[in-house]
Amino acid sequence: MQPKLLSSTKKNTFHRLLIFLLPYKKTFIIGLLLTFISSILNPIRPYWIQSIIDNEIAAGNTSALRISILGVAMLVILQAVLMYFQIVTTHTLGQNILNDMRNTVFEHILHLKVQYFDKTPIGILQTRTISDIQTLNNIFSEGLVTIGGEFLQLITILILMFITSWQLTLLVLAIIPLLVIAIYVFKKNVNEAFNRVRKYVAELNSYLQEHITGLTITQLFNKEKREAQNFDRINQLHQKAHIDTIYYYSIFFPVVEFMAALALAIVVWHGTQEVLQENITFGVLVAFLMYIQMFFRPIRMLADQFNALQLGIVSAERIFKVLDTQDFILDPQQPQNNPNLFHKPVSITFENVTFGYNPLHPVLKNISFHVCAGTTTAIVGATGSGKTTIFNLIKRFYEIEQGKILIDNLPVQSYTQAELHKAIGVVMQDVFLFSGSIYDNITLFNPHFSLSQVQKAAEIIGIHSFIMQLPQGYYFRVGERGATLSAGQRQLIAFVRILLYNPKIILLDEATANIDSQTEVLIQNALTQVLSHRTCIIIAHRLSTIQRADQIIVMRKGEIVESGKHDELLQKNGYYKKLFMYQYASFSPTY
Repeated sequence: MQPKLLSSTKKNTFHRLLIFLLPYKKTFIIGLLLTFISSILNPIRPYWIQSIIDNEIAAGNTSALRISILGVAMLVILQAVLMYFQIVTTHTLGQNILNDMRNTVFEHILHLKVQYFDKTPIGILQTRTISDIQTLNNIFSEGLVTIGGEFLQLITILILMFITSWQLTLLVLAIIPLLVIAIYVFKKNVNEAFNRVRKYVAELNSYLQEHITGLTITQLFNKEKREAQNFDRINQLHQKAHIDTIYYYSIFFPVVEFMAALALAIVVWHGTQEVLQENITFGVLVAFLMYIQMFFRPIRMLADQFNALQLGIVSAERIFKVLDTQDFILDPQQPQNNPNLFHKPVSITFENVTFGYNPLHPVLKNISFHVCAGTTTAIVGATGSGKTTIFNLIKRFYEIEQGKILIDNLPVQSYTQAELHKAIGVVMQDVFLFSGSIYDNITLFNPHFSLSQVQKAAEIIGIHSFIMQLPQGYYFRVGERGATLSAGQRQLIAFVRILLYNPKIILLDEATANIDSQTEVLIQNALTQVLSHRTCIIIAHRLSTIQRADQIIVMRKGEIVESGKHDELLQKNGYYKKLFMYQYASFSPTY
């Protein structure tokens, strides 16, 4: 069960991250306890060694020395064991939280409106779901726990240093103001550089995804060199941002080491005199040298962890921005129960519908038509006349601005998205296939469909023999986007999918535009059986494929200019006849 999310502001971003921690709070507490125990045990070692030097070694007590050395060895072993369990616990915690966050973001994206993706690059969402969430790993696996442990270790070291020698401790603390300035400058600059890194990672992902998808266009117009130069430009900006972070780290860490060395030199110089004057023991001096090494290490780690924490918060804000996007098609609070939707053909009605992807520029202008249950309606018209938009509105991918769309005399808004989409089967001009087998793409990874059911549907469509000729038959892997199959073969697989799922509404969006004559005959024969007892709307540029339609709707610039059967429209001697005569006169398969 995914955690409930709060509204996003910069103040509560960290609190929202902690919500994802709640299911694993026991694991977090265990990791925190292990870290705290290790943080306390680590500074005890110098204190113990001081006691060994000042007592056992100074007194020449060999037996007591052996016991003390054995005790120190056991302490080191205990620390190693604690560190092992602490690393396993915290990193497992981090991966569990990242897994939940990725699932949450992906599930959220799956339910967004199609309109959201019209204006949001896929590469950006890819970065948010993968790269930005991965950045949060440092917060959960190391950041929160490590910061608490390092703070506790610093406090423990300071307490033991003051107990051991408050004079030497004050000498060491005199360097701290310089270290604070260095940390502030480092944090400010490296955080800015990391923000630029994340920005250019998103741009690289977006550019790469878009141009690999459109690779054929790039090659066809010989744009490889130019696109490579554009990619190189973004990549160089990304490289420079990364190099800036390396530059800041390369300065900061030596500065910390220099200050540690300076503190060490001061302690050695002053401490040696104190030992010679017998104000402190030699054991105290040795312990202090060890304390200094331990003291500056957590300071360096804290600066790094705070930077990682800030970077994670920036990534979290971007992730929550996606999660806070509420571009959803909402289901009705009281959905209508229409059993006809899944058991018999239904009617489709448009009443004075006006719609535009940009409200200022309507694509459909006050259109009205009725598709009787169990009939086939064809929609024709020039490119941009609004044919595909009608399909998008029937599927309720977009909300209409004016008018009504009725399915079986009920508004589409009265059905849930799941019901509506279950009742609709679609074959697009460019069929999308997932990476997987033919069987997977026909069933859409639904385990309830058996191989025999798939084979029966393929036989009706007439593609069974072709599939069986492929290596591994129905388990032949089609490659990404179905690259190993032709456009016609992909469309035939989409027809098998429709037949298998048995929807009562079928939308064919130029489904035969990219098919050769032989394949078209195959599909036409299959459609005779598939369209039986179903309501079908066809968009086609090949007017020869829709002459038998019960109704033909002719569109021009977002308006219906004619409607009727094929012969009736030819007799009207209007726009449809012009399309028909132009197509056949030019022998062009498309308009």
